[in-house]
Amino acid sequence: MTNKKTQPQMETHQINVGKWNIHYSEAGSGFPVIMLHGGGPGANGMSNYSRNVDALAKHYRVLVPDMPGYGQSTKGIKRSDPFGDLAKGILGLMDTLNIKQAHVVGNSLGGACALRMALDHPERVRSLVLMGPGGIGTTRGLPTKGLNKLLNYYTGSGPSLEKLTDFIRSDLVYDGSQVPDALIRDRYEASIDPDVVAQPPLRRPNSLPAAIRMDFTRDRRLKKCQIPTLVLWGKADKVNRPSGGRRLQSTMLNCDLYEFSKTGHWVQWERAEEFNAVTNAFMQENTPS
Repeated sequence: MTNKKTQPQMETHQINVGKWNIHYSEAGSGFPVIMLHGGGPGANGMSNYSRNVDALAKHYRVLVPDMPGYGQSTKGIKRSDPFGDLAKGILGLMDTLNIKQAHVVGNSLGGACALRMALDHPERVRSLVLMGPGGIGTTRGLPTKGLNKLLNYYTGSGPSLEKLTDFIRSDLVYDGSQVPDALIRDRYEASIDPDVVAQPPLRRPNSLPAAIRMDFTRDRRLKKCQIPTLVLWGKADKVNRPSGGRRLQSTMLNCDLYEFSKTGHWVQWERAEEFNAVTNAFMQENTPS
């Protein structure tokens, strides 16, 4: 395992976990918090959580991986069960770092990974914080306009700065003018990595069984899940329908729901101050003494 300092109190690491090399950033100390990013083109851990890590690292050991298929981690995700493959990778990261249990925070695809971790190995997840998670009722209606743009990014004419700019400014956030050009440019450059183009990490299911595995509302374990869960959803989310939050709250045994007005798919970035405050309070309530 290698590491180098990138800024005060923040380190980056590259570590072997089974078939993957996983890159992650780490800050702070205390009970571990694992923050899992979304699955949009060019996504990585720190681009999703740049406005949150410092605040949470005052209280916790915060780990922000580039999930398999993204950033500086190994490319390639199992198409027949992508959520399960990602969960296996992050649980493997916990094993390698000797982390027995953690709070798990997940946005979009990261939220789906977090939920799958909780269903497969509930003893490893102390609490869940989910922002617009994927996989909630996905087989019970047509995909949203935003999700279609995400899934079609590598099809047709292929990836382009124009397509990514349109997705981020029109569908990812409520007020696209707040997103810096540099952030979009960085994500575009990451999205055209030849290894990513050859194996896009988020694609349409390649079979009916795969589609069913990617819909948590068809998983009977969801009703039995007792892990404390906080769901945060933007009312203007154009990628994953806000009704998913109410579906989770009505299904799960221990689930709180906050809905944010004038907010899109990226709650932790658009409403960073509120996100940091409510997430910290929720995790403190559920951190062991």
